[in-house]
Amino acid sequence: MLIEKPAQGSSFANLPDAAVDEIFALNHAYIADAHPKKVNLGIGVYRTAEGKPWPLSSVQKIEEQLSRENDAARHEYLPIEGDTVFTKAARDLMFGFSLDAETPAEKAAKQRIASVQTVAGTGANHIGAAFLAHHYKPKHVWVSTPTWANHHTIWDLQGIERKGYPYFNAETCAFDFENAIATLEAEAEEGDVILLHACAHNPTGVDPTKEQWKAIAELCQRKHIFPFFDSAYQGFASGSLEEDAWAVQYFFNMEPRMEMCVAQSFSKNFGLYGHRTGAFHLITNGSNPAEVGLIEKNLCHIIRGEYSMGPKFGSTIVKRVLADPTLRAQWHDDLAVMSSRLIQMRQALYQELLRLKTPGTWEHIVNQIGMFSYTGLTPGQILAMKEEFHIYLLKSGRISISGLSPTNFAYVAQSIDNVVRRGL
Repeated sequence: MLIEKPAQGSSFANLPDAAVDEIFALNHAYIADAHPKKVNLGIGVYRTAEGKPWPLSSVQKIEEQLSRENDAARHEYLPIEGDTVFTKAARDLMFGFSLDAETPAEKAAKQRIASVQTVAGTGANHIGAAFLAHHYKPKHVWVSTPTWANHHTIWDLQGIERKGYPYFNAETCAFDFENAIATLEAEAEEGDVILLHACAHNPTGVDPTKEQWKAIAELCQRKHIFPFFDSAYQGFASGSLEEDAWAVQYFFNMEPRMEMCVAQSFSKNFGLYGHRTGAFHLITNGSNPAEVGLIEKNLCHIIRGEYSMGPKFGSTIVKRVLADPTLRAQWHDDLAVMSSRLIQMRQALYQELLRLKTPGTWEHIVNQIGMFSYTGLTPGQILAMKEEFHIYLLKSGRISISGLSPTNFAYVAQSIDNVVRRGL
């Protein structure tokens, strides 16, 4: 006689609930919405005035070249550290080195930098966090309040305690510099890491002034806080590669030299969203030149155990564009097209709100920079925007300026005016 054994419970019955990513969930809801006037102000991707994706003209030239070449080795593996021609070009772009020649001072400066290819900016943030958690062992990582939501997830997975420093002043819709400095002065400890947005702060669009950046750098240097820059918008925010990298280069060139790192993404400024193209750079103080090679070996050890190497196609496009003076100039023009359209849409929305005499002050829309704007709308207003007007934006009130167009900005402004006047 067979004795039936009781069914064994699932090994995964007690899994904790995991948060759904708000941006992707919002995008799914937008796609499912059949309303003819719907507007997607959630996801951070560039769109044309017609609301369409825009492969950069410089990128398309390389794609055409690659198609003609029909290289049999185009699907081969990259090394673990990635395409070194790409990582060197990415480094030179980030730190302002000459792309066509190398001065003796630049050669010495480059010897302070360990670089590897990553799976876009998210991968660069992750590899940097994993490396620092294993080898630097910070007690805390300081992140701005607010910050890109994925920063929290990346550092939580490394088991490093997060602390927040004030960043956005809701009353002024500006950088809360005094409170940020006061908090870091009082509470940050030697050996802590501080996460800094190189430009076009996500989600607020509010950046420190150059004088404020200098004060932050001095604080980091004096208190021995390790700067971790996230650079996702170089050239895309202002149209100027130099302006958008100013803070990174200022920290890098300080004396005495600081140790720091940079997560670099090419998703926005090359439009390579799905090709996951990025780089991570760790900067030493230069006291021991042998350290750079050892750092790269340890970074590769993490990469090998996780995904072996970065994707090839996007890095090939970037390195070829940067290596060709004509295409590089065309890429600069592409950046100007994207950044100027965002600036125009900010101005259009702002002017329409002024025309409507919408209650409140809206100068922050044009004072902020880059892809995103923190509107200051309340949760009730944001819900009404979605449910009544089919305009999709994050619960924080962040909007992606790229979702605005000449055909919808007036509708968006009228919807804002409606919910604000109702006092939701």
